[in-house]
Amino acid sequence: MLLKIKSMKLNHALTPAILGVTIALVQPQTAMALSSTEVGKIAKSITVLIDNKSSSGTGVIIKKEGNVYTVLTAKHVIETQAKYDIVTPDGQRYALNYSTVTKMSGVDLATVQFTSNQNYPVAKVGNSDEAIEGTTAYVAGFPQANAVISDSIYNFIAGQITANASKPLNDGYALVYSNNTLPGMSGGPVLNEKGELVGIHGRGDTTENFQVSERNPNVVIKTGFNLGVPINTFLKLSVGTRVNPPQVNFPVNPTNTTPRADDFYIQGGDKYKKGDFKGAIADYTQAIKLNPNYVNAYNDRGIARSRIGDAKGEIDDYNQAIRINPNYANAYYNRGIARSEMGDKQGAIADYTQAIKIDPKYVNAYYNRGNTRSNLGDKLGAIADYNEAVKIDPKYVNAYYNRGNAHSALGKKQEAINDYTLAVNVDPKYVNAYYNRGIIYSQLGNLQASIADYTQAVNIDPKYVNAYYNRAIDRSASGDKQGAIADYTQAIKIDPKYVNAYYNRGNIYSDLGNKQEAIADYNQAIRIDPKYINAYYNRANARSALKEYREAINDYNQALKLDPKYINAYNNRGLARSNLGDKKGAIADFNQALKIDANYANAYYNRGLDRSALGDKQGAIGDLQKAADLYQKQGEVEFSQKVLQYIRKLQQS
Repeated sequence: MLLKIKSMKLNHALTPAILGVTIALVQPQTAMALSSTEVGKIAKSITVLIDNKSSSGTGVIIKKEGNVYTVLTAKHVIETQAKYDIVTPDGQRYALNYSTVTKMSGVDLATVQFTSNQNYPVAKVGNSDEAIEGTTAYVAGFPQANAVISDSIYNFIAGQITANASKPLNDGYALVYSNNTLPGMSGGPVLNEKGELVGIHGRGDTTENFQVSERNPNVVIKTGFNLGVPINTFLKLSVGTRVNPPQVNFPVNPTNTTPRADDFYIQGGDKYKKGDFKGAIADYTQAIKLNPNYVNAYNDRGIARSRIGDAKGEIDDYNQAIRINPNYANAYYNRGIARSEMGDKQGAIADYTQAIKIDPKYVNAYYNRGNTRSNLGDKLGAIADYNEAVKIDPKYVNAYYNRGNAHSALGKKQEAINDYTLAVNVDPKYVNAYYNRGIIYSQLGNLQASIADYTQAVNIDPKYVNAYYNRAIDRSASGDKQGAIADYTQAIKIDPKYVNAYYNRGNIYSDLGNKQEAIADYNQAIRIDPKYINAYYNRANARSALKEYREAINDYNQALKLDPKYINAYNNRGLARSNLGDKKGAIADFNQALKIDANYANAYYNRGLDRSALGDKQGAIGDLQKAADLYQKQGEVEFSQKVLQYIRKLQQS
């Protein structure tokens, strides 16, 4: 699976801009840029977890009056009335009184309050108008617990502002930034390089937002960028209310209503999200006309072009982004995906390598380069890249899984098992990891373990048809024939054209003596695949067992028509002909089998019996002696002795 980075993630439609005033913040003195460590300390001191039993979100402390604290968050975090706790940076939990919740009209913002005698810092509010493309942005919050993250652990993520639109989308979203956020961080602070609050995070890139490439279903396009509500929007709406932060003074200036490049850029992202790729391209093009050096717009237009099959235009856009900014790792990364999809695997590897050179911790670039190397047969190179990916991100579940696949391809079965185990440890519902580990266990003969893994796979995905099929094979091998039949039946229920499931179920029915059921399954297999040679052969055997010799001969004929060297079909057709009294025809079939394999013991034995029936004693003795010798060499000592006893009787007759 390849991940494609895009410069934004949009979840809402456009609404008219908030017009009439713009907010210019007046601070007591000019603030200097702080180090990321210093901003991180500020962020941690003002960021809170908003927790309830079913979900969680984030908020930021913006005001203190006596022992009452006001927290600003995204409205969707506390949309429904429930029992919420505010968890402060010192780990204390405070009940949220839902009657104090203020939901702001038209924007995804709300304030909540809690009471405490402790002294907690309050966010310093900045001017979100100054958060322009290329400036530093930090987002703090508490990702929700899931298969990968066992607890809501505080996260602080650096990135850059990529757009600040004057015309916001629905719910007031106008601030776009590159920080790789996670679900649960909604409502968290967006801080500038001075540690000032310039926005509230609300929409992020999650697994649910991935879009599969139409050119390659194994490629996943990941947007990688996020949306927030500018703090100035909050300040305007809170004028004269009890939630207005007291430390901010702002004069009123006229709003510039002329569309900006950022406005077209954010609209393009919104159209892309809705599947209007041509509309997105048009908006990105307008953004580029207004700002010819808008590197993110070139990058995102390239991705939109990929969705309509414009490979040349896509590459051209990434090239232009790289010309504007030779250190733009995302453009190399995305061009790598494009080249890989177009068959230029070496070019893709070169681009991923360049992205890694620019950003040595570009985990997806290692992962995708590993996938490309694996596709080229360089399994060791792929493993080296997956190793690097999991060093950077020890919970990169797909890297463990694909490393397991690479180890499996190299015959390193235990290493593959270890990797699949790491994958399911990170994500206990990683169905393919259970399935592939089951295959390895089966290859190693550990049928109990393989059956357990296939069972886990179908528990997670009750329609995982191949897991039922493989579990049936291993159940049959372990002696559980009825369990195997049940699994093949389930596989057929999911996929009525699963030809091998019919064939294998027919084999089990035949082994259990239920020849009619076996024939019905072979019939179905042949209907699905009229060239299924083994189904003809096994149906012939079942018919022969029912003494339907003529029908059996027809099936052997069909098998031999498909494969003129099907030696067992000659032998068994000979038996059927013999049972019908056609000894000469039978001998002709045994002769043909021996032309294919001069050491075919059964053909000598059967020809010997029919020669004896025709009165050719010497010919019969010669064939039977040859059969006895071959059975002896092949380890069938007991049967060899029985043949010798028959020879002696024949000699004495």
